[in-house]
Amino acid sequence: MLKKLTALAFGAILLAGCDTLGESVGAGAGLGAGVALATGGDPVTGAAIGAVAGGVCHQTNSC
Repeated sequence: MLKKLTALAFGAILLAGCDTLGESVGAGAGLGAGVALATGGDPVTGAAIGAVAGGVCHQTNSC
């Protein structure tokens, strides 16, 4: 559980520094794949979820 919370906190900090939609989507995909690998999940699914989350984060200015 601590590993997941640490990854989530790192992701929030990383996505907060993105200026464009492309950067947010790319960072989200990379982070999603990394978290999936670290927690034993599928990195392709993690990248897809991370990319969408990064895009939503950027469009709604919630990062």
